[in-house]
Amino acid sequence: MQAARGGPTADDPSLAGGPVARESLAREPLAREPLAREPLAIVTGGSSGIGLAVARELGRRGCRVALLARDPARLAAAGSLLAGEGLAILTRPLDVRDRAACEAVVAELIAGAGPPLWVVTAAGLVEPGFFLDQDPARMEEQVATNLLGTFHVVRATAPAMAAAGRGHVVLVSSGAGLFGVAGYSGYCASKFAVRGLGEVLRMELAQAGVQVTVAVPPDTDTPQLAYEARHRPAAIAAFAGAGRPLSAEAVARHMIRSAERGRFLSAPGWRLGAIARLQGFVSECFARVQMRLLRRASRD
Repeated sequence: MQAARGGPTADDPSLAGGPVARESLAREPLAREPLAREPLAIVTGGSSGIGLAVARELGRRGCRVALLARDPARLAAAGSLLAGEGLAILTRPLDVRDRAACEAVVAELIAGAGPPLWVVTAAGLVEPGFFLDQDPARMEEQVATNLLGTFHVVRATAPAMAAAGRGHVVLVSSGAGLFGVAGYSGYCASKFAVRGLGEVLRMELAQAGVQVTVAVPPDTDTPQLAYEARHRPAAIAAFAGAGRPLSAEAVARHMIRSAERGRFLSAPGWRLGAIARLQGFVSECFARVQMRLLRRASRD
């Protein structure tokens, strides 16, 4: 139901590209004045799909973009592609399921470039299958990558952003994080949880000047969607595959614009946008009440 869907791994199939200078990409020097020029942006799942499109969008806005993904070859190809477009790119192989590794990579990036201005968690995977038929390990993999991977990266980056008093955190959930879809129990559960995490972070980090946006895109034209389409249950295919997929570039532009405008939800397309607004109305009311309480407590 959305673009940041994985295949057998959290990254999309490898990108076409020329020879890659892996060492220079993996360990090039970081900027020292992130607020003056080339502020740091950290993007997970950056080897292709939505993550790659977001990296390009932020790079064109003048950011030095750190791409994080777990397949070194695909990551290197993505870094080479963007660097060839004249963008400032760093690459760091990372499995977001590994909390200690997330902390180490983020610490190294912040030590060199300062607190990130952007953190976008686009790493994710999907394994369609009916609940009673699917191997429980597939459920665990989706929760570990989609939810815990998001948590690990945000937990590693948010303290520095809060101390700096600025920044955008964008969590990539899914249209399937707004409503249940048969045959996607692990995916829906993990993406609902990402949206819930975002609702809490929105309230808590606002006190420190850090904005949080949750992206809930519909199907997006990526290799991961192609993988999912081949494996979704036939009985639900007419619903799960309905509608024309958006491009990864359109989804990336929408989520970055939404974050820049201070919007909590990024839901491209009028149908999904309407669903998001309806579902978000009550949450918005509850969030405003709680944020008033938090502001009041901070003054006491």
